[in-house]
Amino acid sequence: MAQTVKDDAGRVVIRPVADGDLPTLLALYRHLNTEDPAIDPAEAEKRFSEILAQPGMTIFAAFEGDLAVSSITLVVIPNLTRGGAPYALIENVVTHADHRQRGLARAVITTAIDIAWEKGCYKVMLLTGSKEPATLRFYANCGFVQNKTGFQIRRPTAG
Repeated sequence: MAQTVKDDAGRVVIRPVADGDLPTLLALYRHLNTEDPAIDPAEAEKRFSEILAQPGMTIFAAFEGDLAVSSITLVVIPNLTRGGAPYALIENVVTHADHRQRGLARAVITTAIDIAWEKGCYKVMLLTGSKEPATLRFYANCGFVQNKTGFQIRRPTAG
């Protein structure tokens, strides 16, 4: 399932993350929401094991050597409508700040979409909290259309 792509800086391998990838993945995630508190290492190990064992859930990453430089999470969800065709959700799209504008996020997203189609998904959804025109244009250029209304609710903070 690994795919090799060439960008301006050299060879990049796109593949699902595996057991030894947690440290580089956590370092990459610091570029997603910089204000997020760091996760406790033991909790991170536990969560990562749960993610790797979760059927239908895959984190795809672009690697330069052992360094994860871009990633997304793909979740394929079983369904009882649409003739039983599953649907997919993409979340946690992130590219390391030093590796942006090289086509890596597009390559990782394209890989995930291809896998979703292989699994028979009838749609792939992606939500973004960004209002930046460049970000919205990027997702549109990846093939996403802004034709639904999304809602979310977050757990209230204690206090």
